[in-house]
Amino acid sequence: MQVFPRKLEGYLREWGGRSVRKPLVIRGARQTGKTTTVLKFAEDYPQYIHLNLDRYEDLRLFYNERPLHEVVDEVFFLRGVRKERKTLIFIDEIQRSDRAINLLRYLYEEYPEYHIVAAGSLLEQSVDVRRAFPVGRVTYAYMHPVSFEEFLLALGETQAVEAFQQVPVPDYAHEKLLELFHRYTLVGGMPEAVRTYAESGDLIRVRQVYHDLITSYADDIEKYPISESKKAIARHVFSTMLFHPMQRLTFNGYGGSSYGSTQVKESFETLQKAMLCTVEYPLTSTGLPLQRNKRKKPRLHLLDTGLCAYAMGVQEELISIRDLRDARKGLFAEHIVGQELRSSSPTELVGYLYWVREKKQSSAEVDYLVLVDGQIIPVEVKAGAVGRLRSLMQFLDMSDERCGVRLYAGAHSVNTITTMKKKSSLLLNIPYYHAAKLPQYVRTLCPST
Repeated sequence: MQVFPRKLEGYLREWGGRSVRKPLVIRGARQTGKTTTVLKFAEDYPQYIHLNLDRYEDLRLFYNERPLHEVVDEVFFLRGVRKERKTLIFIDEIQRSDRAINLLRYLYEEYPEYHIVAAGSLLEQSVDVRRAFPVGRVTYAYMHPVSFEEFLLALGETQAVEAFQQVPVPDYAHEKLLELFHRYTLVGGMPEAVRTYAESGDLIRVRQVYHDLITSYADDIEKYPISESKKAIARHVFSTMLFHPMQRLTFNGYGGSSYGSTQVKESFETLQKAMLCTVEYPLTSTGLPLQRNKRKKPRLHLLDTGLCAYAMGVQEELISIRDLRDARKGLFAEHIVGQELRSSSPTELVGYLYWVREKKQSSAEVDYLVLVDGQIIPVEVKAGAVGRLRSLMQFLDMSDERCGVRLYAGAHSVNTITTMKKKSSLLLNIPYYHAAKLPQYVRTLCPST
């Protein structure tokens, strides 16, 4: 099985090199590559211990209330490894044992010489992470779907990676990266789908992967710690939401159902805990602090664009287009850009910030807001002439900001624009495949003062 590099590996190595390190808890949706990445990282150590609490023989180690040193002694004895050597201990499927979760605190205090990593496929569903894990005694990291840069690495496109890492991208590399980004959008970012495509180039096999993934996620709902009636609602919401990425949500009667607003909202919260979706409320102000307005309709983001493309049956459509904005009124371009922005950081769960102004005569919606060194940067995913960026210009007019970004299929360029209120601002035109590099563009071309 091909194992390709993931961004989280770099963070794991930085964490492992610290003189003082807390146990690391890796969070993320199921099937995003948490276990594979940690086991690859574990090979850097002279020895490691992998405890999978889905296996009875590992789970039983945490059954009894006994001193921590007895647990540690037994683990090392059963694995046949010496306690004196540098050791990584990986506790997988940790949500299966409250005792194991509680012991993380004492491992940190009593055995600081060991490097402890924990993860779980249904961790967010099984426990309240903020309450279950000892406050101030663990560090969190996040595993996202495969980013575009990781996709290039998986395909062995080393020259494309080198070009991608430059800001701005060299002109000669633009068309190649654009074509590869379209391929990435239709393949998606689920590791098994990327691996299958990298090994075979066969989209039919990729479709089978997504069929199996969606079936697996639906089956997971049966394992959620909720009532049978709530499981039925969650199944309906899950099967419906795959067809409506980027939709502003009305909870009541969602998907043509008879379910009420509270029932549907709770189901979305359940699926969000599993990190299968994110329900984001908009901002209506233009300054700091960034506060979401929960009186407005929220917007739906899904775990991965590839899941949507498969469910909606548009993979062939995505193959042939020149501009992602031409597919389904631009929703795939907008969604994949958000996915790239979120995947840029393995140490935090970046929100999908966006801004709306809902007035009868002058409604506006800016696709994304990105915070860069205290600047609130409005971002529009748009094709065509600059004059179409009315929402972005409204935001600039109502804020103190003087820099906006357009993500599109064209090459990098910079324009000076004049807003409706005659405010002179800088517009950075960036290829949408370079969304993850947006902060570097802003820091170089429009630094904060």
